[in-house]
Amino acid sequence: MKFFIFLLVATTLFSKSYYSKVEPYETRVISSNVVGEILYTNENKIGEKLDNHAFIKMDTKLHWQEIKSIDNKIEYLRENVKSSDVIVENLEASLEKHLANYEKIKTLSTKSIVEKDREFYALVSSQNSLYNAKIALNNLKIQITDLKYRKNTLLKMIDDKTISVKGFVLYSIDVKAGQVVGIGTPLAKVADTSFAKLTLYLDEEDAKDAYAKVVYIDGKKSKYKVSRLLNIADSKNISSYKAEIIINPPKIFSKLVKVELKDE
Repeated sequence: MKFFIFLLVATTLFSKSYYSKVEPYETRVISSNVVGEILYTNENKIGEKLDNHAFIKMDTKLHWQEIKSIDNKIEYLRENVKSSDVIVENLEASLEKHLANYEKIKTLSTKSIVEKDREFYALVSSQNSLYNAKIALNNLKIQITDLKYRKNTLLKMIDDKTISVKGFVLYSIDVKAGQVVGIGTPLAKVADTSFAKLTLYLDEEDAKDAYAKVVYIDGKKSKYKVSRLLNIADSKNISSYKAEIIINPPKIFSKLVKVELKDE
C-alpha cells in the first residue's frame, strides 16, 4: 500500500509541464477578392463581435452604372429577339411555299429546265435566308446570356466590396479610407472566440497515448481531452508533436497557462 502511494506521488511530481497561450479557436485574415478603393472602415467595431453590418466598404459606383447599362442592353436585345422570332416564322412559311412549288414542277415535262432551276434556286435562297435568320437569333440570345453573366460577375464584385463576418470578433482593420487595394490585399483580421484553443508540443512519450491523458490546467484537473494530435514531428520544434486542446472560451484570451497530461 505504501509503495502504491509512493508511486502515485512520484508520477504526479514528475509529470511533464507544458505552457500554452489561450488562443481563439480560429483566427482569419480577410483578404480582398477584388480591386477597389476603400470608402469606409468602422474601427469602432474592433474588439467587438460582428453582425451582418459591414465594417469595410469599397467603391461600387461604376459597377452599378455598368449594371444599369447592361439592363438597358438586355431590354433592347429582347425586343430584337421578338422581331427575329417573327422573321424566322415568316421565312419558315416562305420556305414551305417554295418547297411546295418546287415539288410540283420538278417532274413536269411541260416545265423547262430553266423554270425548274429558277424554282430550285428560289428554294435554296429561302433555306439560306431562314438559316441566317436563325443564326442571327441565336447570336442575340448568346449576347443576352453573356450580359447576364457579366451582371452576375458585377453583383459578386459588389458583394465582395462589402466586408462583414458575422459571429467573429474583429481583431484589426489593416486598411484606411482612400486606399486602393488589389486582389489578395489583407483587409482585416478576425477571430472565432466561441471556443478557445491550447497548442502544445509534446515529447514522444506523451504523444503516444495523448488522447487517453487527463488534462490539468494550472494544476487543476479539467474535463478536457487532447482534441487533435499530429503524429508527424513538428518541423520547427524538433522531436515534438503538435497537439491541440479545445476548451471553453475565457473572459480574456492570450493568458499563459500551465498544462499537464497525466494518466487516469
